[in-house]
Amino acid sequence: MGFWIFMLVIGLLIPAVMILFGAIFTKTAPKKINYLFGYRTAMSMKNRDTWEFAHQYIGKLWFRAGLLLVPITVIPMLLVIGKTQNVVGTVGLIAVFIHTIVLIVPVFYTEKALKKAFDQDGNRKAG
Repeated sequence: MGFWIFMLVIGLLIPAVMILFGAIFTKTAPKKINYLFGYRTAMSMKNRDTWEFAHQYIGKLWFRAGLLLVPITVIPMLLVIGKTQNVVGTVGLIAVFIHTIVLIVPVFYTEKALKKAFDQDGNRKAG
């Protein structure tokens, strides 16, 4: 049972981080554009407008995806209570793999949204 609890906690780490940072970024971007913390891509760091847009956009995606991942993690883990460590570990590993993909995919959507809303110099497009 101890290993199952451990795997459940590990399995919920990425969704928890997505929910936390999603909520934070939806409301506010880091105060300064920096290379250490926040959604840092060449386009998001062009200026304050792109910085805030990118954080708000990815924040919404991460928050929603994190909420979606919680039951996607908990339900399969509930189904393997009392199973062998191999089974519990495999289900936990699959969950973490899925979480990693879901964590990364919003980056592509955010970059696409940035390119749609801003020109290559970071100026808002008309319309």
